[in-house]
Amino acid sequence: MVIMVIKLANLALRFLLELCVLAALGYWGFQTGRGLIVKIGLGIGASLLAALVWGTFGAPGAQVPVRGPLLLVLELVIFGLAAAALYATRHPVLAGAFLLAVVINRTLMYVWGQ
Repeated sequence: MVIMVIKLANLALRFLLELCVLAALGYWGFQTGRGLIVKIGLGIGASLLAALVWGTFGAPGAQVPVRGPLLLVLELVIFGLAAAALYATRHPVLAGAFLLAVVINRTLMYVWGQ
């Protein structure tokens, strides 16, 4: 019973990490852009592009699901870009904590076959 709760918590963490990707990329776009239109375009565009790619290929209900090594590469790109975005906006500790959470979460997902 307890292990089932922990496994569900790990899946919930995964969903929160995916939302953090969108937030980090949006934050990066709003901080990086010069001028209001560019800030809005980058902030929304980066998050929207990541959501589109993840929803199409990486999410559990993806239209064109990828598995195995290709999924791992996609995860490295998506979550790595989010960490890079945090680092680029002068939040290196947050970027490191995010990556650590992603690695622990993904490791547990692999071990538990989630």
